[in-house]
Amino acid sequence: MLLDRAIAIFHALLVSRPELVRVRLELARAFFFKGEDALARRHFEHVLAGDLPPAVRENVHVFLAAIRDTRRWHGHFGFSVAPDDNLNSASGVRTVFLDTPFGRLPLQRGGDISRKSGVGVAMHAGGEHRYPLTADLRLRSGAEAAVREHKGRIFDRHVFATHIGPLTPIDGRTEASLLATVSRQWTAGRPHMDRYGLRLEGERRLSRLTLHGSIAAGRRNCRGCDRLDGPVGDIELGAAWTALPTLRLAGIAGWSWRRANSEHWRNAGPQLRLGATAALPHGFTVGVGASMEWTEYRGAGPAHNTSDGRPREDLRRTLSLSVRHRAVTVLGFSPQLSLIGESRKTNAQALGYKRRRAELSFVRLF
Repeated sequence: MLLDRAIAIFHALLVSRPELVRVRLELARAFFFKGEDALARRHFEHVLAGDLPPAVRENVHVFLAAIRDTRRWHGHFGFSVAPDDNLNSASGVRTVFLDTPFGRLPLQRGGDISRKSGVGVAMHAGGEHRYPLTADLRLRSGAEAAVREHKGRIFDRHVFATHIGPLTPIDGRTEASLLATVSRQWTAGRPHMDRYGLRLEGERRLSRLTLHGSIAAGRRNCRGCDRLDGPVGDIELGAAWTALPTLRLAGIAGWSWRRANSEHWRNAGPQLRLGATAALPHGFTVGVGASMEWTEYRGAGPAHNTSDGRPREDLRRTLSLSVRHRAVTVLGFSPQLSLIGESRKTNAQALGYKRRRAELSFVRLF
C-alpha cells in the first residue's frame, strides 16, 4: 500500500516536471521493490541520462543487474480502435499495360478495385518466463498474439508466435539466447502461413546505450500458395539511446531474404527503422517513427507485370506520430492516439498504394 502511494506521488510530480531526475530515481526504486521490473528498468535507464554523482550512477547499475538476474517473467496487453482508409491496399489504377506479340497494349481492370475503408479492433498480448536452470543458464519461454478484425472477415488478420530456448549471461551487461520459434498467421479466419526455425539473440547494455541483434533462419509454408514456400531468414542490429532523462532514441537496421519455390517470388532487401520518444511538460509524451523497407524480386516477366520489364522492386515507407498524456489512465491502461501513414512505391503495375490509419490504443505493461 505504501509503495502504491509513493508511486502515485512520484508519478504525479513527473507528469508536470519530467526532467526531475531524483524523483524518477525514486519512482524506479519503488517499481523495483514492488516487483514491476519492466517499469523499473525503463525509469532507471532514463535516470542514467541525468547528471548523477558516480556513487549514485553505480548504484543504478546494481539495480539494473539485479533486475536482469532475478527477473522471472514479464508481459504486456493492449487493445485499440483502428480506422483505416485503405484496408485492401488498393492502388485505384484502372488501366495496366501488358506485353503481347503485338506490342504493349492497355488493359482495363475489371471488378471493384476501389479502396475499402473501415473501423477495426486490434488486440495484442504477450509474455515471457525465464526459469533458472543453473547459476549461468536460464530457460526462456514465451508467446505473442495479435488480432485485427473488421466488419466481415475478409480483412481479418490473426498471428500467434511462440519461442523457447536457453539464455546465458556472458557478463554483467551482456546476454545471449538461442531460441526455437514457431508462428502461424490466419487471414480472413483461415490458416494462411506457418513459419518455424531458430533465432540467435544478443543484448549488451552500455550505461545509457543498449545494443541488440538477432539472426533468424527457418522455413515458411503457405496454405494454398505453394509458390511462396521455402527457406527464409532475417538479420537485425539495433540500438536504443537515452539521450536525456526525457528523450529516448532508437534505431534498427536489418536484412531479410525469402527463397520461395517460385523464382518470381524470391526476394531480399534491407530495412531501416528510426524512432524517438520525448516526455514534454504538462504531462504529454510524444513519439515519432519512420521506417523504410526495400524489396528486390529475383524473377522477371509477367508474374509481376512490371512497367519497365525489369524484376519487381518495392519501396515501402511508414511515418507515425503518437501522443499520450501521462496523467491519464483507465483501469490501469494508458490511452495513446497514433496516426500512421504508409505507402508503397513499385514498378509492378497497380500494386503501389497510399494508406492512412489511426489507432486509439490502451496499453498496459506487467
